[in-house]
Amino acid sequence: MKALNEQAAAAKEVDKEKKQRRRRQNRRPTKPSLDMLPGAGCSSVDAACGPEKWSGIIGSAPNVASEIAFNSLPTMHFNGNGGVLGLDIASEDADRGEISKSCPFPGFSFPVEEVPPGGAARSGNSKKYFDPHWSDMAVEEAIKKGRAFKATFRVNAHNRLEAYCTIDGLPVDVLINGIPAQNRAIEGDIVAIVLDPVANWVKLKGASVRSSLIPSDGVDNITEAREVIDYNDVHKEIVDLCCKSSIPSTNSLPSDNGYHNHESSGLFETVISDFENGSTLCDKLCKRLNVKTLTNSVKNWESEHREAARALERICAMISSNQSKRPTGRVLSIIRNSPRREAVIGFLALKPWVPEGVENRRQSNDQPPKKSKEPVLLAGLDYIQLIPTDSKFPKMVVNVESLPDCAKERLNNGDLSIERELIAARVDNWNEESLCPKAQVIHMLGQGGETEAQMSAILFKHRINSFDFSAESLACLPDLPWKVPEEELKIRKDLRNMCTFTIDPPSAMELDDAFSVEQLSDKTFRIGVHIADVSYFVLPDTALNTEAQVRSTSVYIPQRKLSMLPLKLSQVCSLLPGLDRLAFSIIWEIDDSGNIMQHWIGRSVIRSCCKLSYDNVDDLMHIGFGIDRLIHFEKLFPELHGHFEQKDIVDSLRILHVISMKLRESRFRGGAIELENPKLAILFDENGSPSDSFLDKRKESGSLVEEFMLLANKSVAEVISRVLPDSALLRRHPEPNLRKLKEFEVFCEKHGFDLDASTSGKLYLSLSKIKEKLRNDPVLFDIVLSYASKAMQTASYVCSRDFKGKEDEWAHYGLSFPHFTHFTSPLRRYPDIVVHRTLSAILEAESIYVKLIQTSVTANNEQIPEQQIDYGFFTGLHFDKNAAESEQGGKALSLAVLKHKVPGSEMLAEVASYCNERQLACKHAEGAGVELYLWTLLKKREVIFSSARVLALGPRFMTIYISNYAIEKRIYYDEVEGLVVEWLEATNTLVLNLPKTKPFQRRGIPGKSRAMEDVALVLNTSELVLLEDNEHPTSGSATSSASSTENNTIFPSCFPLVLQTFSTIPVALYAVGGHDGPIDVVPRIYMCSYLK
Repeated sequence: MKALNEQAAAAKEVDKEKKQRRRRQNRRPTKPSLDMLPGAGCSSVDAACGPEKWSGIIGSAPNVASEIAFNSLPTMHFNGNGGVLGLDIASEDADRGEISKSCPFPGFSFPVEEVPPGGAARSGNSKKYFDPHWSDMAVEEAIKKGRAFKATFRVNAHNRLEAYCTIDGLPVDVLINGIPAQNRAIEGDIVAIVLDPVANWVKLKGASVRSSLIPSDGVDNITEAREVIDYNDVHKEIVDLCCKSSIPSTNSLPSDNGYHNHESSGLFETVISDFENGSTLCDKLCKRLNVKTLTNSVKNWESEHREAARALERICAMISSNQSKRPTGRVLSIIRNSPRREAVIGFLALKPWVPEGVENRRQSNDQPPKKSKEPVLLAGLDYIQLIPTDSKFPKMVVNVESLPDCAKERLNNGDLSIERELIAARVDNWNEESLCPKAQVIHMLGQGGETEAQMSAILFKHRINSFDFSAESLACLPDLPWKVPEEELKIRKDLRNMCTFTIDPPSAMELDDAFSVEQLSDKTFRIGVHIADVSYFVLPDTALNTEAQVRSTSVYIPQRKLSMLPLKLSQVCSLLPGLDRLAFSIIWEIDDSGNIMQHWIGRSVIRSCCKLSYDNVDDLMHIGFGIDRLIHFEKLFPELHGHFEQKDIVDSLRILHVISMKLRESRFRGGAIELENPKLAILFDENGSPSDSFLDKRKESGSLVEEFMLLANKSVAEVISRVLPDSALLRRHPEPNLRKLKEFEVFCEKHGFDLDASTSGKLYLSLSKIKEKLRNDPVLFDIVLSYASKAMQTASYVCSRDFKGKEDEWAHYGLSFPHFTHFTSPLRRYPDIVVHRTLSAILEAESIYVKLIQTSVTANNEQIPEQQIDYGFFTGLHFDKNAAESEQGGKALSLAVLKHKVPGSEMLAEVASYCNERQLACKHAEGAGVELYLWTLLKKREVIFSSARVLALGPRFMTIYISNYAIEKRIYYDEVEGLVVEWLEATNTLVLNLPKTKPFQRRGIPGKSRAMEDVALVLNTSELVLLEDNEHPTSGSATSSASSTENNTIFPSCFPLVLQTFSTIPVALYAVGGHDGPIDVVPRIYMCSYLK
């Protein structure tokens, strides 16, 4: 019945749209006949694609999910065959292969691409909903000449008809609005786009709603400080407690495997003439406006691609002169398919779909398909729907015959429960004749309401390898028990008699870093960081290396640990107490002010004497480091190995604590910034079910460890980048997005916060002052940090050669380091292993170089300074550039690089790109795992009450921040029956109230109104019974430690509800979805009223 209602509603929409088009046609008799519009007779397609407003893609008013209405699509012309073509094939311009004046660039020529390889030929019988994609050659030429641009396609999660592309050098993202303009691109695709004329650019949302800035989606700022220590320490600790080894899953790893709009009316001639005036006009405009958007990336690009750079300058000038507008564009071609096409999660919907041009086996052409009560296969249906759980994906269709046998059998038996089954699929193809892509079902994952099925979906979606390690990989591991070979003892520095210890979560099994401390004098110390030498066991060109590279990183999902390396290898490499282990060591000579006087880097053999936990170190910090207080700590002190005493450990920790604070102060004085928001963690009971939640706050001991890990990574980055400047794997963090940083400045100014964001250091000082100002409102400061983090770009791995001549762009903005890499976690990050190999090659080259020059020096009766030999020509604090560039140095480096198989620049760039993708995917998988178990917890408790702060307001929805769970959510209140909404834009105030009289029938789309229960939980005031503290005033609910506020009770609000930015409101949280859609945690305003 629901399906029939949907079909009826869709049919009504089509009829309504036809009438509107006819009226527009009557008003504009010069326009082409709208009878040629595809979709005029597409009731079957509309029924298949559901309630999505496909009509909005064919020349009609666009669907807008934002608060600001706009129309970025110019009037479209159609060829004589009735195909929807941005390109008028019959036009004279098209015959010449010239782009129309609707493109804001000087005239240029391109071959008109008729049909992509493998596509169907154009004919008068087939409807064309999309333009054919350009060929690779045409796209490459367009990009080279600055007529088109390469970008990543990103879809608005709240409105799939809106997508955005970032063009390097432009200060704002380009909007790709509407299905035709998106031209079959899918989230994550690398696309070639062309910009629309300026007259078609849309109003920038921030330009009209500056008073209610909404944090933008899509920027995922990675906090580097959390990465250098055991990131997700709380999650990792919980996982390690629950899982002593990787838990295999039945889920599989997915295989890694020209839009022109011609205007003949001359509407844009004025705009184009401005562009065609050439560089003079734009140069003057740039100078007059002092365009900041001409960044270094544009200038550097100009030297290699002058035409493209000049085009980019002209666009920057136009953006600067139209600062209230956002550029719009269209997709010409898909350069590279997104990996996400191979990992689609969704539900099957047993609604028939007949692709255009294909007859249903049992229905004639003149009969619309109807949903039959018969089993799907018996009803003779060829296609059924696939509804993705990710709102960024379009609806898809699946060929019934291609379903797995188990699914076809269930359909044959009339098992309608298959609609509640989560399925894993991939996108097969999406041709010009279909509004929906065709998909292939790969796996049936289980019922959507089950946690295990949802977890399998997370692993599949993010392509996480959960299989056991292959026999070939395990064959590369050494036998147990393992001992340090004698030859290694001869060539490594023996540090086994040094007081060395580890600091990790109590249950951690991967101990890949350790500390040592020696006091040289009252004010001078020798502090060592020792990192497990994993590269000794993971050799290039082995099955183990290949598998580690594919996995790229360990994944810590609640109750699951999916390691990058086998557990057996962790046992051999981990710096366990009392056992001899191979390590890379960095030993600094540091004074009591944190100044580094010298350092030594080399391969070593160590023996840890103690495994400390973060809690151990925190307890010691709190009681003090005095020997007289040690008696309080003795019972908790872990077992010691060797001849060392507790006093040795305590003294070492005291020195580390003092020096780490000095290093931290120095780092922030140098311009470092820290934007760390609280993270949610889940606790589990003995049965593995989520029992509670809490916010993960960094321990003081974590800051101690962090400073020395940062220093180690920085020291190694300096060495590898100066010795091998073309093949160093670095960690780069670019400067913030200028537009979003400006929005943050406007936000702070509006709310009375002084902000100077001219440098990272000044930004940190400003945030410190704001924190002090808001010391009594820590939640509001968390919100400020959240806004600030939106402006930050994502840190990523890069090959140093990619920035040759631009070494200043190697820098890490957040840490304010000119060089940074990842070196300290080789057991869980593949890039660290690559860096270890690079460092091994440099150490080997240093040894070869010393032997070569010693031979030369001896022949000439000369002598090498002993200190330079001890600390190294290449790896010492003072780099000997002449030695590295000498004939002997070059020869030594060449031999060592070949021996240790350090990847060349091209291969290294590929490794960096892949590791970036894997790291981001794993980060999202870990976050999705936490959200899944929060959903499970809420589902078990039915409802949890909490307070929330309003982040942004508008006429349709508000964005709230629920501090107890560190999540942002939206509440939509437009088109709600029985709710009166008053939006006062002048004062940025929202008033929600109940109607005083009988609710009137709202005008709007039939069937689109929401029930009050979807927006608010409204109780009658007489029903409220105030209970004891720590209880909520409704039965059947439970509270967790996270959901309790300082007052321990959440009280409902009353109507009328008057809200402004930062207002506090009570909310009820529910778990929705699972069996019938994507899982989600939904907030509803918690209210009471006598009118209920």
